[in-house]
Amino acid sequence: MKRTTFIMTIFALSAIALSACGPATIVANPLPPQRTLVVTGTGMVDMTPNIAYINIGVHTEKPTAADAVAENNTQTQQVINAIKAAGVDVKDIQTSNFSIYPNNQYNPQTNQKTGTTYVVDNTVNVTVRKLDQLGGMLDAAVNSGANSVNSIQFDVQDKSQYLQQARAQAVKDAQTQAQQLAGDSGVTLGAIQTLSFANNIPMPVMETFGKGGGPAAAASVPIQSGQMTLTVTVNITYEIK
Repeated sequence: MKRTTFIMTIFALSAIALSACGPATIVANPLPPQRTLVVTGTGMVDMTPNIAYINIGVHTEKPTAADAVAENNTQTQQVINAIKAAGVDVKDIQTSNFSIYPNNQYNPQTNQKTGTTYVVDNTVNVTVRKLDQLGGMLDAAVNSGANSVNSIQFDVQDKSQYLQQARAQAVKDAQTQAQQLAGDSGVTLGAIQTLSFANNIPMPVMETFGKGGGPAAAASVPIQSGQMTLTVTVNITYEIK
């Protein structure tokens, strides 16, 4: 009887020892929530375009493909020579499209095919780095045979200095807002906790033209580069005390 009691006591002590070795959870008092102030600043800088991209082409339609290609080649070369003579460097003239396709004609009443002509389109992309030469270059291209002007895109070649100005303005705007809000609310600004920014770089300004223009049509189109606005937003989170 005594022996049995002793064994049961050993088992009980072992169970207590094992439970003492198990994982323990320590519950600490949570830290008080950090008080913060979030502000958004905006910086905007106007940019004047200093470069333009334009597509100039020659559209030819003849009874045979050979005739259409021959005439288009001659006319396109005249246009390219005129563009060069207007002051555009050869490296800034690049063929962007050359296509040949049949154009079938049909009788509108019977819907029967009446004939086929062949169309050739040759388009060059021109980069104009001196915008004061753009009008003269367009006149020269049209007068030499260009009959397709698809679009002009005005852009700013290097936007880095404008980005720096806009970012500085955005940060200053955010700081001014934070100081005013803190003063009005009776709190003190602490250290910056987070800072992020986003650049909104405008797309090139585009002016669109149609096909089939001639010297009179080109002369009637005013070319204005206008302005582009670059915007930067900055989000700053301050600790407040």
